[in-house]
Amino acid sequence: MSASTRSSDGLDDRRKRLLFRCWHRGTKEMDYIFGRFADAHIADLSEEEVADFERLIDLPDPDLYNAFNDKTPLEPDYAEGIFRRIKAFTDAGSSA
Repeated sequence: MSASTRSSDGLDDRRKRLLFRCWHRGTKEMDYIFGRFADAHIADLSEEEVADFERLIDLPDPDLYNAFNDKTPLEPDYAEGIFRRIKAFTDAGSSA
């Protein structure tokens, strides 16, 4: 079950798939982190950001969760771009 508050209406197929994947990660913690960010920003992401997000979302949940909680850094290739944007959104209480 998705907790998404955003409809996929008006999104292209790529963004619809990404939104779905964000809310169906396998762990509720990562569903919440990625899903809330996607609900708020999926329509406004550039094509480069969408590609970066798709790449990031393929990483294992434990690695991502630890990175978002400052326990273990991600590899440099993943630690910039959309990761920083999602982290700032999460750290700001999902208001950024």
